[in-house]
Order: sequence, then structure tokens, then C-alpha cells
Amino acid sequence: MPKVAIFMGSLSDEANVRPCADVLESLGISYAFTVTSAHRTPERTEKLVDELEKSGCEVFICAAGMAAHLAGAVAARTIKPVIGIPVTASSLSGMDALLSTVMMPPGFPVATVALDKAGARNAAWMAAQILALADRDLAEKIRQARRKLKDDVEKAAASLQQGKS
Repeated sequence: MPKVAIFMGSLSDEANVRPCADVLESLGISYAFTVTSAHRTPERTEKLVDELEKSGCEVFICAAGMAAHLAGAVAARTIKPVIGIPVTASSLSGMDALLSTVMMPPGFPVATVALDKAGARNAAWMAAQILALADRDLAEKIRQARRKLKDDVEKAAASLQQGKS
């Protein structure tokens, strides 16, 4: 049973959204990854939210470009946390998706991360942190991952410093 659902508005978004799944996998978090559209398949979206919620899904991550209504459509159907990843998919370089994802009416929040791959990674990290509120083992995995990120920076700095000597 997936703890996190990752929805994409289009299969063409996969390259930008795949890093989200990669982070979840690295932390041992179960997830569902699928395509559904707020506009083209609203019934499918509603059914997926309902089924996943009943099976124990705790967080929904939604990636979409242009009008980017997927995260809002999901937020309208659940009280579980929804994280939106705006995807660059038009001549507006993702600004349209960013504004559509972040501008939600009161009572239907969508936590919005950065565009594309960077946003996908942070959406997974945010989902993990939400789940870690009730999972000490996951919280420790996140702490370990952050220590590794810190260590990597320290090693890079030391390496650069040694090269200057």
C-alpha cells in the first residue's frame, strides 16, 4: 500500500518528475506513480484519490504544466497534504504552472515546490518529512541523508582547499 501518490498530468512530464520517485525509493517510502489529468480524466483523478486514500496513502504529489490544475483538483478531493510540482511545458517557461499551482483558494492549500526536477526532489523530501512526524525510523533516515549532504559539502570544500596549497 503506497504512502505517497505521485500524479503527473501527462506522460511527457515523467523526466521532470522521476527524481521524486528516486528520492522516495532511497528513503524506503512506498509510492504509486501514474498519469491522470484534472481536465482530460477528472473521473479517473477522483477515483484514484478515493482508492489511494482508502488504502492508506498519506500524501499526494501532483505535477502538471500550463494550467496546472491537477494539484488543486486533488486538494479539492482530500484533506491529506497535497504537494504541487509546477512543470515547464509552455512558452511561459513554467511561470503559468507555478502561479496556477501556488494560487489556491482558502481552505484548499497546495504546498508548492520549485519547477521541474529540483521541485520533484523537494516534493519527495517534503512528503518524507510529513510522514516522519509519525515514523521515528524515517525521521532518522532523513537525518542521515542530511548528514551525508553536509559531509559531501565538507569533502568538496576540503578537496578544493587542498588543490590550492
